[in-house]
Amino acid sequence: MQDNQEDAPVLNGKRILLIIAGGIAAYKCLELIRRLKERGATVRCILTKSGAEFVTPLSVSTLSEHKVYQDLFSLTDESEIGHIRLSREADLLVVAPATANILAKMAHGIGDDLATTCLLATDKPVMVVPAMNGWMWEHQATQDNIQTLESRGLIRVGPGRGEMAERDEQGVGRLAEPMEILGEIENFFQFAERLSGKHALVTSGPTYEPIDPVRYIANRSSGKQGHAIARALHRMGATTTLVSGPSAEPDPYGVNVVHVETAQQMFEACKNALPADVAVCAAAVADWRIEQPASGKIKKSPDDKPPALMLSENPDILAQLSAPGNNRPRLVVGFAAETGNVIAHARAKRERKQCDWIVANDVSPSGDGSFGTDDNTVHFITGENENSWPRASKIAVANQLALNIADYLDTTS
Repeated sequence: MQDNQEDAPVLNGKRILLIIAGGIAAYKCLELIRRLKERGATVRCILTKSGAEFVTPLSVSTLSEHKVYQDLFSLTDESEIGHIRLSREADLLVVAPATANILAKMAHGIGDDLATTCLLATDKPVMVVPAMNGWMWEHQATQDNIQTLESRGLIRVGPGRGEMAERDEQGVGRLAEPMEILGEIENFFQFAERLSGKHALVTSGPTYEPIDPVRYIANRSSGKQGHAIARALHRMGATTTLVSGPSAEPDPYGVNVVHVETAQQMFEACKNALPADVAVCAAAVADWRIEQPASGKIKKSPDDKPPALMLSENPDILAQLSAPGNNRPRLVVGFAAETGNVIAHARAKRERKQCDWIVANDVSPSGDGSFGTDDNTVHFITGENENSWPRASKIAVANQLALNIADYLDTTS
C-alpha cells in the first residue's frame, strides 16, 4: 500500500466503527485512525476498559474528531446514540487489537460491555485484527474461536510474526501494521460487490468411496482451500454454492452448502447447481470407486489373503463442467495437486480437461505438503501464462483467486 492520497475515493464517506480492545499494540490504532481520516472515512471509536489502560480517550477523540464511547450504561450516550444504532450506522466494524479475550466473547455471544454488545447487535461486516502473545494465539481455544468466527463471515487481518512485547519471545501474534490494516479495509470496500449478481459453484474436500459399510477409499484433502474460496467469492457478492465432501471445516457463513460423500454424489450436486457464472473445482475427487461395495463388513479370510477390489472410474467432474454446452460456466477453474513436475502436469491437465485456468501445487513430502495445512504455494496457469504465487495463507490465496475471477468476469461480460 502506497502512502499517498490516490486511494481516497475508496474510503470517502465510509463509516468505520473502530473497537479498541486492551493490548499494548493499541497505540497503533492512533495511526490507523489518522490514516482512515486522511482518506475521507468517518471514524467512531469504542474504547474498552482495558484498552483505556494503553491509549487515552482524549487522544482517540482528538484524532477521530468524535466522542469516544466507553460505557454501556451511560444514559447520556444512550440518549444521544444507542448502542444498537451505533453498531448499525457503520459500514464496517473493526476490532483492533483483537485480544484473545474479546475473540472468545465474540465466539460465544457474550455481551458484557459496550464493545461486545455492539458486536452482538450489529448487522454489518466485522473485521478483526488479532494481537496477543504467541502462545495465546496458538492455544487450541483461540484457534477454535477464530474458526467459529470465520465460519460466520468475520474478516481477519493477521496476526503477523515477530518480536512480542516480551522481548525474549518470538512468534505469531503481532498486530498488523496500520498501513496493512488500512489496505485490507480499502480492499473490503473496493471489492465487496464485485461479483454481485453472479453465481459461483465451488467444490471442496475429499470424496469417500465405500468399500463396505465401515471402510472407504479417500485422500488427504482437508477442504481448507475450497472452503476459503467459497467464503471469498461470497464476500465479494456472489451467490455461492459449495459442494463439499466430508470435511472438518465449518460451513462458510451465507454460502449454500451441499454435503456429499462420493464422487457420483458430488457430480450430481454440481449438475443441479448449474447454471453458474464460474465453477472452481478445488475438491480432491477420487478417480476410482469400488465397482460393487459390499453390503456387509468384509471379514478377514481364513487364508489371510486380501480381497480383490474391482475398481471403476468415477465421473470426471472438472471435464464435464468444462465441456462445451449451454450450461458451461463462463469460467471453469481446476486444481491440480501434484507430487512432481507440477507445472508440466498442470498444463497437460488444463488441456485435457478443457478448463480455463488451473491452480497447481506440490503436495509431495518434499514439496509444500499443503494438504491439511493453513498455507499454500500455488502456480496459477491460464493458457500459455504461468505465475507462481509466493507462499501465503489459504485465505490469502482464496482472496487473490476471487479477485482474478472478478477481473475476468468484468472483462468478458
